[in-house]
Amino acid sequence: MRLNTIKPKAGAKKTAKRVGRGVAAGGGKTAGRGVKGQTSRAGGYHKVGFEGGQMPLQRRLPKVGFHSLRARLHAEVRLHELAKVEGDTVDLAVLKNARLIPKHAEQAKVIVSGTLDRAVKVVGVKVTAGARKLIEAAGGSVE
Repeated sequence: MRLNTIKPKAGAKKTAKRVGRGVAAGGGKTAGRGVKGQTSRAGGYHKVGFEGGQMPLQRRLPKVGFHSLRARLHAEVRLHELAKVEGDTVDLAVLKNARLIPKHAEQAKVIVSGTLDRAVKVVGVKVTAGARKLIEAAGGSVE
C-alpha cells in the first residue's frame, strides 16, 4: 500500500451543491438562505446567544454559586486522621505522603472531628482552637 494510492470509499465524499447559479441548477435565486432577514444578506452577523433583542437565556437566569480559586490550595485534616500518620511529627510533607491532603495543597488546617489517642507534634500546619486543646490533652504539641 502506498500513501499516494489511498482514497476514501466510493460515496463517502459527497460534492457540495453549488448554489446561486440559476434556477435550472436547483439552488438559484435565494440560494438556500430563505427570504429576507439578517442571515439572508452578505455580512449578516449576530453574536452567540443573541435572541433577536429578547433578553438572552444566560442573562434571564439567576447567577448561582461561586468557585474559589484558592480552595484547591487549602486542605483540611480531621483530628482523628492524624492517627493514620506514621511517626510523632506531623507537617505538610507527612500529610501528603499519608494521602490525607492533595499533592498540590500549599496549606493545611487540623479541625476537630473525632478524638486523638496518641501524642503528636504538629509543625507548620494550622490548627483550630478546639483541635489544639485536644492535641495538647493527648500529650502532643503545636508549633
